[in-house]
Amino acid sequence: MPTPKRVLILFAHPALQRSSVNARLIRAVRDLPGVTVDDLYERYPDFMIDVPAEQALLLEHDVIVLHHPFYWYSSPAILKEWQDLVLEYGFAYGEGGTALDGKFGFSVISSGGSRQAYRRDGHNHFEIAELLTPFEQTFRLCHMEYLPPFVIHGTHELKREADVMPHAQDYVRLIESLTEDRVDIEAARTVTRLNDDLTRVIREEPDHGA
Repeated sequence: MPTPKRVLILFAHPALQRSSVNARLIRAVRDLPGVTVDDLYERYPDFMIDVPAEQALLLEHDVIVLHHPFYWYSSPAILKEWQDLVLEYGFAYGEGGTALDGKFGFSVISSGGSRQAYRRDGHNHFEIAELLTPFEQTFRLCHMEYLPPFVIHGTHELKREADVMPHAQDYVRLIESLTEDRVDIEAARTVTRLNDDLTRVIREEPDHGA
């Protein structure tokens, strides 16, 4: 029988009131069973991060999600501050730093650019996976299992609720499947983006009536 997993979403958006996509996404998953949303800008408007509290959250969860808009090929500033302070030597890596061993991690990002823009022959020259390499290596240094990102492209064109709804539904489906331990990790390793083919990545629910 699958073992339920607890999911921690580290959410970083400095201007959520102007968000046409991320506000809807985070509302969709905020109250799901087994999910904790840690809204960093809401919790730390002065950037004074409570390191022991954040480390305690990491210890309590099995899957760590970095959810943020893709600002200048990286994350909003508070997430970098969080990494610098919370992922301490002796806690997350280095001698005795085994707190995150075996946990899963991945990014959920939104980008105004199209998918075609993130190619060798595109406007941004690099693939999304290449630009996320620092996050991948951070997870790996912390002895975590890194999964491909969940990426929403062309966010400037997603103005209506109906435009965002399919992405929100996919996000809910993925997070629910993670909490229910129904994500096929081997299949996930073979895709570029987790939301490219959720049917391939997520195992069917068991038939309890069989």
